[in-house]
Amino acid sequence: MRCLGLVFVVLPLGVLAACGHGDSFEGGVLHKGELAIRVGQVPAQWQRVRIEGADLAYRDETREGSVMFDVRCGHGSDAPLTVLTEHLIMGTTARDFVSQETLPLDDREALHTLMRAKLDGVPMQYDIYVMKKDGCVYDLVYVAPPARFTAGAADFERFALGLRASSPPVVVGGAGAGATSDP
Repeated sequence: MRCLGLVFVVLPLGVLAACGHGDSFEGGVLHKGELAIRVGQVPAQWQRVRIEGADLAYRDETREGSVMFDVRCGHGSDAPLTVLTEHLIMGTTARDFVSQETLPLDDREALHTLMRAKLDGVPMQYDIYVMKKDGCVYDLVYVAPPARFTAGAADFERFALGLRASSPPVVVGGAGAGATSDP
């Protein structure tokens, strides 16, 4: 899912949608197709919720925060990280970018964005990581009311920075070429 407005207008209200992904998540590892994606520690106070379009989603009622993780491969993976981030924040207004920097994540560049914005007129604060790896785009997002944001930010950072993705070797030269390249 690319638009946070749809996901995070739902989570704070406690209305949940069914998740259509048939993937498994056990022992901190999400298995999605041929991908195996490890995330950082999931805090005990985060309750798993199912949101359509997200591979993993959590709600932290104590801090009024929501977390979303999604990975998609193929379509859109050649867009710049800034464009991919812009897609995530569609639907927000009164944006105030606190910081935006490129940093290493899982041996790739990721765009890390801290911002404040309004979602349906309600002030929120966001922590967003967007990374591309081996033809896939990884989105990790934390959102909470500004007064509660800092209380959950460190937990989210550990979760996000713990991301490690593995995929099968990429075939070079098409089918039958016999050559592979390790990601």
